[in-house]
Amino acid sequence: MQEKTSPEWPTLLVAAGTYLAWGIAVFWLSGLSVAVAILATAWIAAQHSSLSHEALHGHPFGTRLANEALVFPALSLWIPYGRFRDTHLAHHTDARLTDPYDDPESNFMDPAVWDTTPRWLKYVLTFNNTLAGRLSVGPLVGHVFWLRGDLAAIRAGDMVVIRAWLWHIPAAALVLWLVVLSPMPVWAYLIASYLSLSLLKIRTFLEHRAHEKSSARTVVIEGQGPLSLLFLNNNLHVVHHMHPKVAWYELPKLYRDNADRYLTRNEGYRFKSYAQVFRAYLFRAKDPVPHPLWRAKD
Repeated sequence: MQEKTSPEWPTLLVAAGTYLAWGIAVFWLSGLSVAVAILATAWIAAQHSSLSHEALHGHPFGTRLANEALVFPALSLWIPYGRFRDTHLAHHTDARLTDPYDDPESNFMDPAVWDTTPRWLKYVLTFNNTLAGRLSVGPLVGHVFWLRGDLAAIRAGDMVVIRAWLWHIPAAALVLWLVVLSPMPVWAYLIASYLSLSLLKIRTFLEHRAHEKSSARTVVIEGQGPLSLLFLNNNLHVVHHMHPKVAWYELPKLYRDNADRYLTRNEGYRFKSYAQVFRAYLFRAKDPVPHPLWRAKD
């Protein structure tokens, strides 16, 4: 891929708008209505997470340091950028997609582990596989499992994980310090940060399915509404997986010009819009928690 000689201005404009909107929501809007500020801040923090996703894929600058500096403030508080970067890039090995052990973003379990899971937790995880569950308990469930793995790595002396968490401390402290200076109560910001993770769960809910062919595991959601901007066109997920270095604003044209190619590759794993996703799976589980193909593996 040709090295960048200038920054990608659409991404920089989104970054500038995100930080400006965050300041307005936290320092001004919260003084008018805390409830409205919570909702606005949740949306903005989710947008920042999408920017962080662009940064780890090499946008908008030509150097990793500049990209990571751009998204340094941890607006959503809970996830260290370094851990997001490393686990997400590992997730981009398509042959591992949905693997309960090798895909860090998989929501599937090894059936043998599922069989020994306490009944109460099975109920929680089954509910988590509905969209309503992913929006409500999903951020908590995901973070508990995430922390369990990271704490084990920290206890084992994994310096990559330790460094990511140490860098996260000033990134989150900066945000909390600004919130303390603002009219927005800290408790309100914590609610907004949780809701921002809920918004992101809409995108990740059905990005990948269990399928014998790795090429057929990744979805396309065609609608180009507000959520596609919030997710920076990552709803065109198979396009992103096939071209992970392509900037977000180039993905729609790639899909329009080659839709048949992408839909042949993922064997028609497509939804017309997020409205269709909500209608189909708000209260119905899309997948079982135990990986449905795992027993066939050695």
